[in-house]
Amino acid sequence: TTVDLVGGVHKTISSLHMESWRNEMKHLIGLINHVLPRTVALNKTDAIEEWIGIVLRRINFYKAEHHTLLREAMSLLELAVWKAKLGEDDEVGKAEGAETDISNARNESRVKSGASVVVKNVFSFLVLA
Repeated sequence: TTVDLVGGVHKTISSLHMESWRNEMKHLIGLINHVLPRTVALNKTDAIEEWIGIVLRRINFYKAEHHTLLREAMSLLELAVWKAKLGEDDEVGKAEGAETDISNARNESRVKSGASVVVKNVFSFLVLA
């Protein structure tokens, strides 16, 4: 007897950030098929419940870690877009010979950089199901 998981579990696992996380989850999922044949019939339900609990706790942990890494990456992306925009604005300012308050120019550039649009669109591809 073997157990196969259905639903989006495999898709979620394949989307995990780290290969070691994916490998551990695949190992945990396959573990039940090694445990069940050696388990007495009366204890199979308990073994499956314990296994499900272990798999769910681990996948939830990795999903939380994935989300943390994603937030950090999105912050870096936002800063990179802003920095690129600052470089463009500096070139335009130099070309026009403008003398502006650098602090105000940076704040305005941050708002107008388009980073929020970029981050939102990139984030939609990286979020776990």
